[in-house]
Amino acid sequence: MNFRHLVFHYTLRDATGRVLDTSRGAEPLVCIEGAEQIVPGLEKELRAMQPGEKRQVVVSAEEGYGPRREDLIGRVPLAQLPVEGGVKIGDQFQTGPDPRHSPIVTVVGIEGDQVVLDANHPLAGQALHFDVELTAARLATAEEQQTARDAAGG
Repeated sequence: MNFRHLVFHYTLRDATGRVLDTSRGAEPLVCIEGAEQIVPGLEKELRAMQPGEKRQVVVSAEEGYGPRREDLIGRVPLAQLPVEGGVKIGDQFQTGPDPRHSPIVTVVGIEGDQVVLDANHPLAGQALHFDVELTAARLATAEEQQTARDAAGG
């Protein structure tokens, strides 16, 4: 399969219409088809688009950040956290040494010397509402093609 190098603008909203993120007013986002750089549901829509095309897209939780998982919520001793000073509800940090593969956890509770952490993506369990405009697309270079094949496991 030949993958494309895609350049697009997006605005992400929640179910109430509140803007959560946007590339408007900044540089567009760039991704390679098949490289798992964006949520699968949005990539599927972009694959079907041509440059200059705009769409409103609703990506299900399953094709977005997945369903919320209770097994990703747990308690740890405050002393084990890799932070200096105190923590408060809403604080976020990465739990491993490799930023590309370490989940971001959110402090959702503090109970004595225990901290309740949630490793779910903040948008897990939610449908994602995108306004998307594909501004450019070209055949990916050999190196970009390899990145996509590596991400796909082959």
